[in-house]
Amino acid sequence: MKKVAFVCVHNSCRSQISEALGKYLASDVFDSYSAGTETKPHINADAIRLMKELYGIDMEDNGQYSKTLKDIPKMDLYISMGCNVSCPFIGKEFDDNWKLEDPTGKSDEEFRKVIKQIETNIIELKNTLK
Repeated sequence: MKKVAFVCVHNSCRSQISEALGKYLASDVFDSYSAGTETKPHINADAIRLMKELYGIDMEDNGQYSKTLKDIPKMDLYISMGCNVSCPFIGKEFDDNWKLEDPTGKSDEEFRKVIKQIETNIIELKNTLK
């Protein structure tokens, strides 16, 4: 099975949501990981709350935490969440860039839009890798 890393700078919001939805929607096709070049002490609280509300997923209870690229195994695919200022350097080109706006500090509606786009992207990736 392929290993897919969802990467952003802080590994606290979009990449964590992608890891959770990858595990939830596509664990039969690929293994999902997330990482960043920096870490945060906690996953974004709004991401945790909305993932519980929308999918019944508790990212923290599922063992997710903020980690760097050196904390995960070598991946088959690296997907950038979209970096407005600077993308992490991963030693090669990203296999894809989802160009997602960071919803941190924005309304629940904005968060939901990003989460739904991640869901769509995960399903498309699953279908591509089948």
